Amino acid sequence: MKTLLIISHPDRLGSASQQYLKDSLPQTDQVTVHHLETIYPEGVIDVKAEQALVQAHDRILLQFPCYLYQAPALLKEWQDQVLSEHFAYGANGDKLKGKELGLVMVIGAAEKEYQVGGREGFTISALTTPFQALAKKTQMQFLKPFLIFQFQYMREKEKMQLLISYQQYLTVRNFDSLKAKEAWYLEKLQQIKTTEENRFVLDKIEDVIHETRESIEEIHRYWDGNL
Repeated sequence: MKTLLIISHPDRLGSASQQYLKDSLPQTDQVTVHHLETIYPEGVIDVKAEQALVQAHDRILLQFPCYLYQAPALLKEWQDQVLSEHFAYGANGDKLKGKELGLVMVIGAAEKEYQVGGREGFTISALTTPFQALAKKTQMQFLKPFLIFQFQYMREKEKMQLLISYQQYLTVRNFDSLKAKEAWYLEKLQQIKTTEENRFVLDKIEDVIHETRESIEEIHRYWDGNL
């Protein structure tokens, strides 16, 4: 699976969250990082090049800070120009059919505020309705958004979990399933088994993962047989 990460941020270098995400990017040729403000500093978008780029990838992720419930202006301009009629929708506009569309959103307010009765008054699902509609119109599968609330207040342990989840969102099919996450962890364990000293510990972790899987499968068999 090839992922295109389209980032829109007017001051990426000055953003602590964006720099952390940049340093967290997986080292793989299966992920293409595409920062719009760097590539198009004057705001003039090469539509043909962008359309060829999205066609060459399976998962399209839009990463941006949430400004007044919206994406930055250049990302909106990118959508208007690149996802055009007869390319993304309309007559013969099926070039994105079957691809995945996801969002990586950095949000300054606390998660509890995005609900009925909260300070913001609307859920994230409601606020991302235009992107959901975009996915439907272009025959793409809309993924569960990857949401980062109040990065500036995160503890180091929370940031490490964010790093892991972010890498999975970029690279793992069915990233939200337990089985897919388990396979990802096992793959990473194999990659870091480099010394005799840590191999014993990592083997034990791997054993625990396999034992947990067997327990879960046993529970599934029980429920399947009793429902």
